[in-house]
Amino acid sequence: MTDWRWALRFRRLLDEEHVDLIHAHEFDANVQGAFVAAICGIPLVATVHGKHYFWEKCRRRLAYRWVSRQATMVAVSEDLKQFIVENVGACPERITVLYNGVDVPMPPRQAEVDACRKELRLPHGDQIVGVVGNLYPVKGHQYLIEGIPAVLKKCPNTSFIFAGRGQLEKELKDQVHRLGLDERVHFLGLRQDISTILALLDVFVLPSLSEGLSMAILEAMMAGKPVIATRVGGNPEIVLDGETGFLVPPRDSQTLADQLVTLLTNKEQAAQFAARGKRRAEGQFSLQTMVHAYQSLYDKCLRSNP
Repeated sequence: MTDWRWALRFRRLLDEEHVDLIHAHEFDANVQGAFVAAICGIPLVATVHGKHYFWEKCRRRLAYRWVSRQATMVAVSEDLKQFIVENVGACPERITVLYNGVDVPMPPRQAEVDACRKELRLPHGDQIVGVVGNLYPVKGHQYLIEGIPAVLKKCPNTSFIFAGRGQLEKELKDQVHRLGLDERVHFLGLRQDISTILALLDVFVLPSLSEGLSMAILEAMMAGKPVIATRVGGNPEIVLDGETGFLVPPRDSQTLADQLVTLLTNKEQAAQFAARGKRRAEGQFSLQTMVHAYQSLYDKCLRSNP
């Protein structure tokens, strides 16, 4: 949004609708929202979800520093808050941490799960390892693929599914072909039935190189799946290493493979991780918990801006 005429139209809309508070998300909306909120004299909640776009250039860092002074800035993890403080120069007292939340899903019917397994031609009796996330470099899919041969040596009846689309699709498929994994790795593209995909899984993996607070991990935990994730961003604030899943270093295919083998060969431990993770997600990362937290923040902002 570089057209500042949008900001003027937005101001007129706020006046017409008698808006008392603005809630914006990510860099462009947060900056322009802060500008309009300052003109209108109403509070702004500015939520930041990730580490991209705003810290590489001085002008953007200055813009976000100004936003942090004009608005109530929200980071979706403690890790992200610290990143903003260190790289933007924002005052930590001006940043509130509110975790993302996901809805508690209705479990799919077994007939739907069985039909999906048949559609994807997953061998009967195979354990299923899955990733949900767009095929972008930051998601680190290549490091999971690199570790698959080591997993198959010890757990040969394992299939891997990748749900998502993106710029690395051809490159990742080429990597799979070079490693001779075509029969064991399935690229599903964009799916609308993620709850059914998750129900298929024995283990959920997220090998990301960077995260704010992963909705994919939360959805997997809500679905009652053990999680292996990289120790980046807000992941350690969701996944308790050794209690609800495993955390591994980013770009470490061998450790990722070793932990996958651990869960695939230890059903009891995997089930314990899954049950604890589900309780943790329902207790601390539900959609209702997030909504209540934002409602409280809105009330606080409005009380301080009579």
